[in-house]
Amino acid sequence: MSRGLRHLLGAVAGLAALAPVYYLTEAGARELRAGTVAAGPSPAGLGCLLAVAAIVAMLAAWPPAALACGLPLAAAGTLFALDATGAIAAAATLPYAGGLPWARPGAAPWAEAAEPPGTLAGITGLYALIGVVLVLSALLPRGRRSILGP
Repeated sequence: MSRGLRHLLGAVAGLAALAPVYYLTEAGARELRAGTVAAGPSPAGLGCLLAVAAIVAMLAAWPPAALACGLPLAAAGTLFALDATGAIAAAATLPYAGGLPWARPGAAPWAEAAEPPGTLAGITGLYALIGVVLVLSALLPRGRRSILGP
């Protein structure tokens, strides 16, 4: 397989991982907040964030995939840091529950105006953190990228 094809496949894999990482991070943040409000544990939040960590670990082993997923996440995190109102307005255009594999039955197919998908994870800096980790992992020398790498 040629090097260009490997890079193209990596970019496609990274873009394909973007939606699950985005929505699982938001779901995990919301579940952790619900656990905090209830003053109890949040195993669902932990599960969502562990799934994100597993995806990020796999992407970190493939630099083109890490860049393709990490750059948009870092950009979203930067937008939330610089213009939270604009970022929330942009997030309100994204689909939220309808058609997603982890959607609960009867959930609204589009984001609610009060708190669109990505608001909590964006404002808390989770997208910026994940994006920067992915971008930095792609820029590290081959021997220092990931335990999953060659």
